[in-house]
Amino acid sequence: PPVLWGDRITVMLVKEGEEPGQGVGYLDDGTMVVVDMGKRFIGNEVNAIVDSFLQTSAGRMVFGRIDSKNPSPTHAAP
Repeated sequence: PPVLWGDRITVMLVKEGEEPGQGVGYLDDGTMVVVDMGKRFIGNEVNAIVDSFLQTSAGRMVFGRIDSKNPSPTHAAP
């Protein structure tokens, strides 16, 4: 699997989810990531903690939440 329960991942949130407050992004392999309380971060990269997975006929979905201790990824200066 690309990520495991409890992993911290960085994902660009690109749209709203189906439930209120959710943001949705995608991993490099196309896996959809639904981030609880991510709506206000749409258009930005966020750090999220993986909570669960769901296998669907369309592929795998990852569910997570914003990393409250470190919500934005840090980038090294070039």
